[in-house]
Amino acid sequence: MRGRSDGAALAREYLDALEHQRRLSPATLENYARALQVLFGFMKGESLESLDAARARRFLALLHAKGLAPRTLALTLSAWRGCFRWLAKHRDWRSNPLLGIRAPKAARPLPKALSVEAAQRLLGPERGSGPLLVQDRAMFELLYSSGLRLAELVALDAGDGRLDLRGGEVTVTGKGSKSRTVPVGAKARDAVQAWLSVRSRVSKAHEKALFVGARGRRIAPAVVNARLAAWAKRRGMAQRVHPHMLRHSFASHLLQSSQDLRAVQEMLGHASISSTQIYTHLDFQALAKVYDAAHPRAKKR
Repeated sequence: MRGRSDGAALAREYLDALEHQRRLSPATLENYARALQVLFGFMKGESLESLDAARARRFLALLHAKGLAPRTLALTLSAWRGCFRWLAKHRDWRSNPLLGIRAPKAARPLPKALSVEAAQRLLGPERGSGPLLVQDRAMFELLYSSGLRLAELVALDAGDGRLDLRGGEVTVTGKGSKSRTVPVGAKARDAVQAWLSVRSRVSKAHEKALFVGARGRRIAPAVVNARLAAWAKRRGMAQRVHPHMLRHSFASHLLQSSQDLRAVQEMLGHASISSTQIYTHLDFQALAKVYDAAHPRAKKR
């Protein structure tokens, strides 16, 4: 089978197989078809069988030089690789020149963390009153104090021993069903104790959840999000604050003070230390701002 038209016919067969056997979405099929058209354009009428790994890498490099995003390059490479895999399996082609070729990794965005001053402002005194506001403070103090994920927070039960206020620690089950025990600071302990003293005024009888919604049942993650956003707005904070930002702030502030990457990794429950290392970049950004403001040779004239 030779020529550009033959390649297009083979691509149609491959896409038909994806549609009917793997049941890919129309949008994905359209993206794959577009990626294969790009490959045909590079081949300029040559047989697909003449493609080797060196040329495939060069084609990807050309797309990268044109400014295609890493995700787009990864999708393009996936479409090419899948097509040659199908041809090797169903048309007895000799090899897949795309094996072992990787697309450039997408830049990982830095997590958004509050400054220490902003965190202090967020958790400052509350003017209002009522049991739900007492609960809000307990939730937000605990998120910031212990670096909990939102799902870990709402899964906590009252009186099951996993939250030990006297011992100053909480045990949660995170991703991969892995449990970890992390410290609970004095401010968070006081806030949770205050909530426990009024919890019965809101929660339904026999409700196990530590934190509850207005109807007295376990609080929903979306409700925690909304209440934190409203809490921050009442304090005049322009940026939108969400629960995971408190986890980011916990990690960033702890790392700035301790410089103990392994300890922060353990408290966050990260399987890989590379996930924790991203917070060192946040710390460097803060140091860079100090340098730019203070160093006499850094100031712009």
